[in-house]
Amino acid sequence: MIPPQTLGSLAGIHELLTELVDKLSPRDVNRHFHPQVPSMGWLLGKAVYLETYLLRERLLEDNDLTERVRHLFGPGVQPGEDIDAQLPPQEHLLNWALEIFDHHLTLLANPGMLPQHPWLQDGWLPAYLAQRHAQTYEQMLSCLNARAISRDRGEHQVGQVLKPQKPEADALRIDQGHYRIGAREGVVMDCEQPHQMVELHSYRIARRPVSNAEYLAFVLDGGYRTRDWWDQAGWQWRSDNAVSAPWHWRQDAQQHWYAIGINGALDLHPAEPVGGLSAHEARAFAAWASANGKGLSGAVPQHEYQWEVAARMGALELTGRAWEWCANDFHSYADYQEPADPALASAGLDSGNISLRGACLHTQASLRRASYRRGAGAGNNTLFAGTRLVIPPGKAAWE
Repeated sequence: MIPPQTLGSLAGIHELLTELVDKLSPRDVNRHFHPQVPSMGWLLGKAVYLETYLLRERLLEDNDLTERVRHLFGPGVQPGEDIDAQLPPQEHLLNWALEIFDHHLTLLANPGMLPQHPWLQDGWLPAYLAQRHAQTYEQMLSCLNARAISRDRGEHQVGQVLKPQKPEADALRIDQGHYRIGAREGVVMDCEQPHQMVELHSYRIARRPVSNAEYLAFVLDGGYRTRDWWDQAGWQWRSDNAVSAPWHWRQDAQQHWYAIGINGALDLHPAEPVGGLSAHEARAFAAWASANGKGLSGAVPQHEYQWEVAARMGALELTGRAWEWCANDFHSYADYQEPADPALASAGLDSGNISLRGACLHTQASLRRASYRRGAGAGNNTLFAGTRLVIPPGKAAWE
């Protein structure tokens, strides 16, 4: 029997997804507000499709519904305006989603309505779906953020002026050794396994992620105009997209910086982790900080193993407020085994994406664990993501 709390978690995320779409104006449901962010309607439809595919097509061998919408939400479909034009209007989409979600909860809550299957043991499938839907929920909030940015008219007047602060080294040394990474057990994503030991050289990792005030110092020092801080791919991305600040930063009439959140404009808090960065910007900031920060010579973005080890030690502060770009590709671990079904595979694994660690303010509790990882293209700045630095280890206390 599936644990009631597992079904409750799935029902809760169902409600969050449908409420977000229900609160939108009908004309905004199937609109694209940013090239890298799918529409709210498509994201909800994709969540329904995934759940229907795993529960009905795979477990019940009933592909009637999934076959009818596979051209919209199936493998390889790239969401865009052409796809959005084929989506049902808000009311029909919501009724469809609510009916299917309710039926699935009924199936899962009643023993005997589903065949015996390894995916149902100890409630694995509903717990897994709750986590996949939590990922979709964050994408929906990115869509709402893009919507708010598109509506900003520059009328906000900053109350608390953000002032620049040069970064300084406030880091914890972690000595060379063998450390555990990955998830040992539980309902996790395929990219978190298998659990294993890795050897790390000594390093120092910043206790806190890069702050708004520190990033402003980079901006005001000509960070976006100075070619020296950017690698070739990053400079090309900056030039092609005319980027001059984090995605959601804007300036008021007095040229003071503010942010645009999901609910509109707000002042930037100096100590809060910066967000709205791409991996390109994270690298450029690190290069600038290495040359300009106090005690930061040799600074680079963290490797995700360095982050996980420090997180397991409880050594990191302000985690979970902004995703943190890492230095490495989003790769599969040694001895990785592909899932039994491609639909269970992590998107973008081993495809040149960059790893992110941690969480953001919008991340659901089911994804807040040290082993959780995700990946995205280096130019994606819509992920509520910042970065954290590592620097050379220096001498140990006994040296």
